[in-house]
Amino acid sequence: MSSAFAGSSAAVGAPRAAGPVAAVYREALHLHTRWVEEQWDDASGAYRGGEFRFISVLGNAVLLGMDDYDAGLAGVDAATLRARTVATIKRFAATNRLAGGNEWGRLLFWDSTFELYFVLAARLMWADLDAATRANVQRIAEGQAAYAYELNTQDDPLSAGFTPNGTAGGWKGDSKLTAMGAYAQALVPGTVWTADPESAESWRERFLFWASNASALPVADRANPAVVDGDRIDQRTTAHNIHDSFIVESGGSVSPDHQAELWRTAGRGAIHFLVAGQPVPEILTRQPSGEQLWRTLRLLASDAGEPVMPMATDRYHLYGRDVLPLAFLAQVAGDRDAARAEADLAERLVPYVRHEPEFRLVKFGAEESEEPVARAEVAVAYLFHRLRKTPVAPVSKQEFFRSAAGTRDFGRDVGLTVHQSPAAFAAAVTKAEFARFLWQPGHDNWLVDARVPAFLPAGAHPTERWTRAYSKNRDGVDATATVLAVSGGYAGFTTLPTGTVVYASTGLPGEGNLALFTMAMPGVPGLTGRRTFTFDGGRAELDDEFTGSIAFSPRKARYVRMLGREPATKFGYSIYTFEVLDVRGADLAQGAMPTASSEDVWYPARHTTDGNPLTRWTVAAEERGRADSWLAVDLGLAVRVAGVRIHWEAAYAKRFVIQTSIDGLTWTDAAAVPETRAARRWVGIDGRAGVVTHGGKGKITVTAAGISAPAPLIEGYAGSRRDLAAAATRALPAAEGLSVSDADGYLSLFNLAPDPVRDVTVRLPSRSRLYRGMQVATGKGLEWEVSLKGSTARVEPPRFTVEGAAPAGTRFEVHDSHHVTVTAPRDHRVRITLRCGSWSAGVRLASGRSRRFTVPGGPVTPTADLARGRTTFPTSPLPEGMTSPGRAVDGDPATSWRPGPAGRMVVDLGTVTRVRRVDLTWGTGHRRPHRIEASQDGLTYGALGARARYVAVVVDGWRPGDAELVELALT
Repeated sequence: MSSAFAGSSAAVGAPRAAGPVAAVYREALHLHTRWVEEQWDDASGAYRGGEFRFISVLGNAVLLGMDDYDAGLAGVDAATLRARTVATIKRFAATNRLAGGNEWGRLLFWDSTFELYFVLAARLMWADLDAATRANVQRIAEGQAAYAYELNTQDDPLSAGFTPNGTAGGWKGDSKLTAMGAYAQALVPGTVWTADPESAESWRERFLFWASNASALPVADRANPAVVDGDRIDQRTTAHNIHDSFIVESGGSVSPDHQAELWRTAGRGAIHFLVAGQPVPEILTRQPSGEQLWRTLRLLASDAGEPVMPMATDRYHLYGRDVLPLAFLAQVAGDRDAARAEADLAERLVPYVRHEPEFRLVKFGAEESEEPVARAEVAVAYLFHRLRKTPVAPVSKQEFFRSAAGTRDFGRDVGLTVHQSPAAFAAAVTKAEFARFLWQPGHDNWLVDARVPAFLPAGAHPTERWTRAYSKNRDGVDATATVLAVSGGYAGFTTLPTGTVVYASTGLPGEGNLALFTMAMPGVPGLTGRRTFTFDGGRAELDDEFTGSIAFSPRKARYVRMLGREPATKFGYSIYTFEVLDVRGADLAQGAMPTASSEDVWYPARHTTDGNPLTRWTVAAEERGRADSWLAVDLGLAVRVAGVRIHWEAAYAKRFVIQTSIDGLTWTDAAAVPETRAARRWVGIDGRAGVVTHGGKGKITVTAAGISAPAPLIEGYAGSRRDLAAAATRALPAAEGLSVSDADGYLSLFNLAPDPVRDVTVRLPSRSRLYRGMQVATGKGLEWEVSLKGSTARVEPPRFTVEGAAPAGTRFEVHDSHHVTVTAPRDHRVRITLRCGSWSAGVRLASGRSRRFTVPGGPVTPTADLARGRTTFPTSPLPEGMTSPGRAVDGDPATSWRPGPAGRMVVDLGTVTRVRRVDLTWGTGHRRPHRIEASQDGLTYGALGARARYVAVVVDGWRPGDAELVELALT
């Protein structure tokens, strides 16, 4: 891996064409330096220590090493920045506990992270540091490694509440991946920079242990003899830190940010090795289960490089913190999909930095300590590009989402079912405390606000849940279906391979809403400060009144106030700046003394008119649940006012009223926010998506910030190539006791009742699409029978299409994706054409006659094969000479598993299952002796019995040229 890099600290500042992404990081670091300079403290002669702001020195060091430092862009000349950086390093090197100070350091959580960046900054500025400071920096690097080593596998007593759980790890509720990553990274600076080879070797071995176990999944790893950094994975790993479905939790919720910590901690470590000119340890680029964890994140990917946060959303849109994992995966591990995501994120980074509050790398409710860390991580990402000989070229956006496409039910414990298609992202969260439906048409990270449930009522708390993920290689279609019992009724959600979603319900209060982003962020696609809606007979362009000006008819007033009607979050209301505008748009409120219904002691009302865009007012904690909190400004005397401009914090008002008064006692409404428009049955959003309703009497209401479409059946369409009016007026399939949609030709069927339905007739208006099972042509379409368990749903793809008019009474029995039997009615002959993909057949049947048709090739879906599409082991990295065992269960006869010298693969059936038969299909070549083993726990294997969860194929003495396993089928 190191051969792709320049490989020495001297190369950091050397002129080199680093590519467009590096140019973005360069600009962002320069702009962010303006925030850094606000942290300078003349009294201490250093950058402030609170919230570890002094870690900004790493970004400074990288900038100062550039051959094209831009003082105008940074807002400070190089000499001043250098002097302040050196002074800060000197001060905080001396105050670290490991160097004899008492201000910071030693704690594994999270001082060791700041030490990583601090030591790296010092190393980049080494020539500018005095001997005493160099010695202190060395004490920090070696002292932290020695401290982590001495702890062995015990908890850090200084970091109360944080633990890796010894060597066993943990994955349910709160993954130990991050904790073990912290132990590993703490050992890196000492390992890299010590002059003591014996200590370096000891620290390195302990580092390899923690890094190997961070993402460990023992059921996989104990079957994986792949050699990494000289040791076999199955002999090094002991922990279980991720779910068997390859996902990470934190605080009881799925946490993509904590999952990305695997590559964030790897990046923090790798940069020390690279700057020191040492090879990057293999374990950082060949982590156990790493490929599968990255695959999971791609299932959650958006068009902005940032994954969707499906449950807890407190880390949403923290762009500066999302850079490093992608930069590491792309530029160090060489992953071109990661390079695509990195480029997409970089495309938005500078507009994001320039957005209010300006010159920050993390916004929208981020903790203060995130800011200096984000600067350090963008700086490291820049170094990866500058140190690499040639930056990794990204795949196209289309190729990225084609590769990322798929579905996954992550299991009942996790409570997440995901569908990534080439056209959209969608998911259902079934875990009670986070329950929601998610939809991102076009993967657009700034269109539909995924922090708010799509269509499902906010705050829904399911008492029952059912979900299923369909996959193309098992079922013939990528789709998902979910039903939740909530609020005394039921709600269902299906996702289709076209990017369309379907919502059905028994009629729930507060349902049918879709929240939209409407802020203005020039340079980010779609964020123009307005949304354009099209509907039957109309078009409306609605401005973002939450970040723009709110105009009203001019009137005299001394007092102007914001009166809340509905907060958007559980945190009530919080405002950075409240401006009162005269008829020319000038602010009359700055310097005035505002009052409020309540205020937090740290965030008083006066902050809203103090002229500082970074200070804010927040309601008192005990008043957060109050909807009618208010903030009022006294202008001193009655003047002519014509509007307001409010700069909200993340705790904003979903609905509010602007009122004016002469005496502060009698108030008159001046403007109600948001402005609304009404539509019937369908509405298009910016030409990017559309919503169609069926049934119900409620009209669709739109505002710049959202859509309210209460209806028992809602279809959401991605993209602009939809005739929404036709979709809204078409005849729908109908069935007694079921809700049915045929959006895009796929049947979405919902049984929103506890009792099953059996052999119910579904009347299909189309004669051209055939679904699995029996259907009979009528004068108006087809009649198809279906049975469905209570509180469940089903997605059925069309298996065949019909050209020509089949006479009434024609029967079509679709057995599967490749077989259909056509029977002509007794009194009519049949003349039609059947099609399935590129296959077609003319059907010529005399009255009363039948014929079975077979589509050649495979695979046939749905399949009874228990192994098809299941997780296989070893996962990643693979042993030398072995191809992925997944190639034996993918249903593709053109792929095969090459056993290699290790000669063992395992398929995970997900649960303990009855296995009656094993069928092996081998390719050409000498067939080596093999045996079948089985296990219920994944650890102890024996002969295959009646029930098993894990089934292994063991091949003895395989050599190149021997037969490979084309298919493992279990029934």
